[in-house]
Amino acid sequence: MTTKQIEVSILGQSYRLSTLPENEPELLEAAKRVDREMNKVRAASNVRSYDRIAVMAALSIASELLQLNKLVQDGERHPVVEIQHTIAQINNKLAEALRQNNAEKE
Repeated sequence: MTTKQIEVSILGQSYRLSTLPENEPELLEAAKRVDREMNKVRAASNVRSYDRIAVMAALSIASELLQLNKLVQDGERHPVVEIQHTIAQINNKLAEALRQNNAEKE
């Protein structure tokens, strides 16, 4: 597969990244998320070192991820795949009920 070069800006610095074309939207969104978090850390503290800002932002994002994972495990949030599967099952049951209903009318 052919990779694509994209350029993103994080905390005012440009980074050139390689990605598969189908992964580009997610990578761009991830870069925006990291940039927002790093800018938030810089604005809310006296920390000016890029390394420290990056570590603090990474810890914040990792904490959010762990909280989300816990919610999923506790059943409070459902993964998209599970929701899609449930919707497909409901659609199949509805389609079957409609077929039976139409067969009874004939």
